[in-house]
Amino acid sequence: MDERDFGTDFLKNFYVPDFIFDPEAIEETNHEVPKCPIIVFINSKSGGQLGGDLLKTYRELLNGSQVFDLGEEAPDKALHKLYMNLERLKSSGSEFAAEIQRKLRIIVAGGDGTAGWLLGVVCDLKLAQPPPVATVPLGTGNNLPFSFGWGKKNPGTDPQSVKSFLEQVMKAKEMKIDSWHIMMKMKAPKEGSCDPIAPLELPHSLHAFHRLSDSDALNEVGNHTFRGGFWNYFSMGMDAQVSYAFHSERKLHPERFKNQLINQGTYAKLGCTQGWFAASLFHPSSRNIAQLAKVKILNREGKWIKLVIPRSIRSIVCLNLPSFSGGFNPWGTPSKRRKAYRDLTEPFVDDGFIEVVGFRDAWHGLVLLAPKGHGTRLAQTRRIRFEFHKGAADHTFMRIDGEPWKQPLPVDDDTVVVEISHHAQVSMLANEGCKSKSIQDPTPSSSGHHDDEDSDEESDEDSTEERRKFGAADTFKFPEETDISHLS
Repeated sequence: MDERDFGTDFLKNFYVPDFIFDPEAIEETNHEVPKCPIIVFINSKSGGQLGGDLLKTYRELLNGSQVFDLGEEAPDKALHKLYMNLERLKSSGSEFAAEIQRKLRIIVAGGDGTAGWLLGVVCDLKLAQPPPVATVPLGTGNNLPFSFGWGKKNPGTDPQSVKSFLEQVMKAKEMKIDSWHIMMKMKAPKEGSCDPIAPLELPHSLHAFHRLSDSDALNEVGNHTFRGGFWNYFSMGMDAQVSYAFHSERKLHPERFKNQLINQGTYAKLGCTQGWFAASLFHPSSRNIAQLAKVKILNREGKWIKLVIPRSIRSIVCLNLPSFSGGFNPWGTPSKRRKAYRDLTEPFVDDGFIEVVGFRDAWHGLVLLAPKGHGTRLAQTRRIRFEFHKGAADHTFMRIDGEPWKQPLPVDDDTVVVEISHHAQVSMLANEGCKSKSIQDPTPSSSGHHDDEDSDEESDEDSTEERRKFGAADTFKFPEETDISHLS
């Protein structure tokens, strides 16, 4: 535990008064502008009892009005109300409100699913001065917090630990991060369904996906279209299958998943029982990515070209951040020779490119434990497209930012198309030990990953409007009945 004495005035650096949140409250003129005004969003059901304990501590230390329980109020409603009130105060001449808006920072406590939800809301609001976000690791994988130096172990919930975290938030630097749009299209099948299936068939867990209504101009007649977004990764294949099994178990027996170490142990055990350490024996070649889908990428010249995937690859990851499966970096750092030979770069989180990596089986994944370990580097691209046709398999498994689903594949001659493209950027707060690299500040990271020395042309016009509309206000709203305890 951090035993430093923060002083009686320390918390004033973060305090935001009631009238900033409540349009009915009378503006107080005796407040100094805090050095680092914050608002806090906590998934009280994350991390077993930790989420609830953390919520209690933050509310004791700060103004309760600036600390939100995501189980009681969704972030889109809270932020919309806050910024409407800030604009009202600014229009009446409040310099205090203007300074709060300029300096505001956000803390979100939860798993990667919770953090992604909050980032999506900030992105969708299209604010002139979007606040940067710091993430508290309360989940199992915690890839987002780890990527930006906030660690991957669940934090302390006592007042001293919270004060220490607040001090780090005040000192943290801003870093842009790319956001990625994902569009899934399919013809309405003649029989069966190709709708995504969440664990235990609870579709609200696919919170980043929203099926377009029949009246939506983007939804062509006879087609089903889904769209959403992610910040860390999209994956398909063996890793998503294990994740799906984990989430299914957690929903069936939530009482068994109250501890981060137990969760991680269960995850590893499921990897064994799913047969991915003996994939060549338990999984037919029809499950390999090359047999499941035709894959195309948009090259640097703006042309669609076929991506050749080795037939042994059973899992493919489209990665934006240098953290996957609890802190591993599948891309690593290509050597100078490989950069020149294959036109590869280091993985920057704000360069508009996504890294595409493949794995053969769970043993291949274990190479990430080595200092220079990495997966099979397949490509870096701004857009990638998967086309699934009838014949190879009746389903596959996919996931985005830790949230898995089972994806039925065509039973007739129809095609399911999944396309990923660069969308926009949001601001994160980067702490000391940040693993992510910015193209604006390409200094060596502390991740320790260093490699050894060892077309079709298509116009973008048809999908420009679809990708632009990803920023619609409803994109990252959860359905009313969503149980956020099931988020990572």
